Amino acid sequence: MAHLDETLTMLKELTDARGIPGNEREAREVMKKYIEPYADEITTDGLGSLIAKKTGKEGGPKIMVAGHLDEVGFMLTQIDDKGFLRFQPVGGWWGQVMLAQRVTIITKKGDVIGIIGSKPPHVLSAEARKKPVDIKDMFIDIGASSREEAMEWGVRPGDMVVPYFEFTVMNNEKMLLAKAWDNRIGCAIAIDVLKQLKDAEHPNVVYGVGCVQEEVGLRGARTAATKIQPDIGFAVDVGIAGDTPGISEKEAMSKMGKGPQIVLYDASMVSHKGLRDFVTDVADELSIPYQYDAIPGGGTDAGTIHLTHNGVPALAICIATRYIHSHAAMLHRDDFENSVKLIVEVIKRLDRETVDKLTFD
Repeated sequence: MAHLDETLTMLKELTDARGIPGNEREAREVMKKYIEPYADEITTDGLGSLIAKKTGKEGGPKIMVAGHLDEVGFMLTQIDDKGFLRFQPVGGWWGQVMLAQRVTIITKKGDVIGIIGSKPPHVLSAEARKKPVDIKDMFIDIGASSREEAMEWGVRPGDMVVPYFEFTVMNNEKMLLAKAWDNRIGCAIAIDVLKQLKDAEHPNVVYGVGCVQEEVGLRGARTAATKIQPDIGFAVDVGIAGDTPGISEKEAMSKMGKGPQIVLYDASMVSHKGLRDFVTDVADELSIPYQYDAIPGGGTDAGTIHLTHNGVPALAICIATRYIHSHAAMLHRDDFENSVKLIVEVIKRLDRETVDKLTFD
């Protein structure tokens, strides 16, 4: 594996951490470790979202930069008498990326390795081979011979089940492969934004946030934004990379390495026009590459942030990522670095007068 510099070490620790919605503690602890040196104060909301505050100017506008801590995974719901486990997807899964994949069950007695079971082709009819297996018909095999044995190992209904995959730097060292890019990359952006602002002047108060439970309905962003009451909100998340075989430009235009995505529209939000234009003007001024995206389905934490208290001008800035909501996804390091650079430069320009003017654009 390539030498891991400071940034890659952080990205590895963030993505290797396990945290499905409602079980984000491990990911939150990693984010806290990395963001704490740059924050004046660290708090959480009642659901467990991490809120790191950095004051540039006392009483200045409040700027929220939110990634989400949770990743898609599964929750164990039943143990049958032969020791096989039934489960519930937590977050959006497509059945075809799940069979025969290794998973980790996190129990109170430690980790248990499992595999999502599948029938060998030898016993399938020609018809059956053509049909995808329904998620409800899948099971996890942990090598237990009975319910009692599984329970002896600490396995219980409600346990978190996480895809197993280790952070990997590809031959092209800008290409990074990992589980949970959705959305530990957003958490990494929030960390690095605070890091870049450490000794910089900024006319506002910045909140770097790791929200919980995004994959099940943008829940933590609602409670965190209610606590913060921001004047401006940025959700940093992954977007779709449309640069692999079989995806047309009409379905997804973005390409890895071509800069952060400025999301114009998704199912959760029409992006705020004034804020969007302000961000792209800053990018143009500093020659930071960016691309536009519109996502007909799905949404980001900006969807709930913009509906908090009086309404908050908000924008989603995303990283074009391949193979999200599967065991491993791929993104480009330049897009991460350019997103951080763009958000930092935008924050430096968001004084009270600019924010007040933006709100009514």
